[in-house]
Amino acid sequence: MSEPEHCRVERDGRLLTVTINRPDVMNALHPPANAELAQVFDQFARDSDLWVAIITGAGEKAFSAGNDLKYQAAGNPMTIPDTGFAGLTSRFDLNKPVIAAVNGIAMGGGFEIALACDLIIAADTAVFALPEPRVGLAALAGGLHRLPRQIGLKRAMGMILTGRRVSAAEGKELGFVNDVVPVAELMAAAKRWAGQILECSPMSIRASKEAVVHGLDLPELKAAYTSRFPAVMAMLKSEDLIEGPLAFAQKRAPKWKGR
Repeated sequence: MSEPEHCRVERDGRLLTVTINRPDVMNALHPPANAELAQVFDQFARDSDLWVAIITGAGEKAFSAGNDLKYQAAGNPMTIPDTGFAGLTSRFDLNKPVIAAVNGIAMGGGFEIALACDLIIAADTAVFALPEPRVGLAALAGGLHRLPRQIGLKRAMGMILTGRRVSAAEGKELGFVNDVVPVAELMAAAKRWAGQILECSPMSIRASKEAVVHGLDLPELKAAYTSRFPAVMAMLKSEDLIEGPLAFAQKRAPKWKGR
């Protein structure tokens, strides 16, 4: 992959930080940006040395304002990768955790990107909305389905049918935001959460995420409980399964291998 033009990518040990870099349009996404982000997260999924990712937006005004409507209004073709908006909203097979560090406005597709992540850490200035009905559209990149699953039907309908804006504090109260911090502390907070995940076995993290996400798709608890999810089976055969109890017995920090 050539050097990205519309995002910045930073590796720090096992952590990948991806910054949407279109601040002049409030980090709204057009097809070239979506294609870049899809490639970035394809590489993240394949790279065995990367265990957790953070996605955020450049500047302090916006995480992402969603679809670049001006680009669309100019008559440009609007295509989306198979893995969806930002390469995340239709990526259903990623068992590595992704954290959204929401630094400002997360509207429409921007909110849908955050909802597709496993955790949302929000600056106290962040604002969330699915305003598509106000411009004759609908939140078809997962927002209409993820939000009710994450906060319940009535609460979700209160946002979806009005297109209203929700603050970070209300987002935490509703249940889709994990943590709210001052904007200057956002990335430090997101990295603290990532650091806590990285203290755990990546095999266990992947097994847990896969079991939760795919278990929710099954019709009843028994079906989820008895399913043999691939990441769970991989965990049960891993070196980490031996290392964890051994480190506990030896009263030392475990040395995870991710295999």
